[in-house]
Amino acid sequence: MDNMKKLVLLALLLPFFTRSKAQFTITNSSTVSLVELRPGSDTWPLDLQRIIKQKDTSYALLYRDQQFTNVVVMSTLKFKDKEQLKYFQQALSSLTTLGTGTTANFRGYSIKRADVLKDVVKTTEVKKPDTKKDAVKKGPEEVVKKGPSKIDEVWYLLTCDDGTVTNFQQSEADKMIAAIQPL
Repeated sequence: MDNMKKLVLLALLLPFFTRSKAQFTITNSSTVSLVELRPGSDTWPLDLQRIIKQKDTSYALLYRDQQFTNVVVMSTLKFKDKEQLKYFQQALSSLTTLGTGTTANFRGYSIKRADVLKDVVKTTEVKKPDTKKDAVKKGPEEVVKKGPSKIDEVWYLLTCDDGTVTNFQQSEADKMIAAIQPL
């Protein structure tokens, strides 16, 4: 019984003699969206965020993993500080000027540029004759509008080491570059 009293007394006094932290702390944190690239898109969201926790500021790119089309699996590419985010921005800027197939590799993820050629639909118009005499002699002429037969679209493929994948277009890359630039 005497040993039992000592254990209870020790359990009550031990917290006062040790430097223990509180069981909970109040943290002052906030998350701000720097640029929401696909607003209103519940299917394929893409959002660049700033996360502020007490003394630290980190950044994250939230996206839907495109390997799964039937289920929504959200993933996050985390940047521990502004410097890592700036490297991401520099990679996007460099890839803009380079050719298809170029890859920027980082620890944890890679970005690959892929140029996609899409066929342009040719449009035809009927040219009306200048005068009634020409209409009788020649009849209506068909004119094919000239232009490029293919359009070049630039896409970027983001692949993380955890296996998640997403892609985004040049316009979305430009918006991310512009959002990161003033930081």
